[in-house]
This record gives sequence, structure tokens and C-alpha cells, in this order.
Amino acid sequence: MGETVQFNEGKASGHIARAGEGAPGVIVLQEWWGLVPHIEDICQRLVGEGYTALAPDLYHGKSTVEAEEAQHLMEGLDWGLAVEEITGAVSYLRSQGCSKVGIVGFCMGGALTCLGAAKANVDAACAFYGFPPDPTAVAGECAPTQIFFGENEDFFSVPDAQAWATTQAESGKASAVTVYPGAGHAFFNDTRPEAYHKTSAKDAWGKTLAHFASHLKG
Repeated sequence: MGETVQFNEGKASGHIARAGEGAPGVIVLQEWWGLVPHIEDICQRLVGEGYTALAPDLYHGKSTVEAEEAQHLMEGLDWGLAVEEITGAVSYLRSQGCSKVGIVGFCMGGALTCLGAAKANVDAACAFYGFPPDPTAVAGECAPTQIFFGENEDFFSVPDAQAWATTQAESGKASAVTVYPGAGHAFFNDTRPEAYHKTSAKDAWGKTLAHFASHLKG
């Protein structure tokens, strides 16, 4: 179902699920919980769609199911180092024969996905309920990016993400923000019944697969 690999000269590691020789790649970025089974499951879903998926372990072995500890782990994350490790993960997939590489992330990983779209040499990006607190960090040339929020988002700025996506689209990048009525933060996480919003999750996943098919398989 997957294995652990090292990259960045052995200084970083992650969970990889392989789709076969010549498949495009997708980097999968964790929520603030860490590299938990839900993220590994998303990797496996992507394998079923014909992608080799790699989830970097940005907490270096730590994970939790407690929100207070998750917040502590996120606050302790070196975001600059995380972007370096994401960039290294992209390079690793390319070294494994993935000529095109996308990136998808959730919550904290959604914000890092947008940074990856700007800095990690990816071909496409999809961010679920996350955006960098400082929009200037993603100014300039970025990969085509789709961002998904529930209308009851209470962690990240939807207007900032919408303004950024509009600028992206105006520069010729296929970027947009979709906001789902009735959904809130973490609406895609089917391991959290209090947050999961099935119809929104299904639509966002369909849009994600279409975006990746266009930019990674096209």
C-alpha cells in the first residue's frame, strides 16, 4: 500500500504510493495533525487515478489526534524548511520518472500547497481550505491552482485567496476559488464526521482530478 522513502540527501522522508512507470506524480500535504492514515489514504486514492503520490512527513515522525497538540505542532513548524522539503519531494518524484508533478494539500497543507505552487516547480496545484496568511509570499509566477473552501471557513482568508486566484487567472493561469454552501473547514476529511460534508467533498475531488488530468496528463 506504500512505503517510506528519503530525499533531500536523507534529511527528509515521506510516504509514497506508486502507480507504475511513467505515471505523473502528486505531492500530498498533511493537515495540522501530521502524516496520519487519512493522508496515506488520499495517496492511495491518487494511485487509483494513475498518479504516484508522495506525502512528505513535515513533522518528522510526529502526529496527533488532539487539536491542542496539533496547534502546537503547527506553530512549531519551520515553514521555510517545509517549502524546501516540498521542493525536494517534487525533485524526488521527477527523478523517479514523473515528468509532471502536481501538489494537493489540506488546511495547513493547503496553505503550503499555494507556497508550493509559487516556489516548488510544480505543474498544477489544488488547495483545500488553506491559504498563506501573507499573500505576498505567493506573488509572481505560480502554477495553475484551484482552491476549495466551505462558506463557514474560520481559519484562513477566503477573500485573500479569491483576489490571488483572480490575479492568477488574469495572467493566463487556470486558477479559481470554489466556495461550498453549507460546508465548513475540513469538509473533505471523512475521518471527522463533525466536519465532513459529503457533497462538497465529492465535487471538490472531482474538480481536483479534472485539474490534474488537464495539467499533468494532458
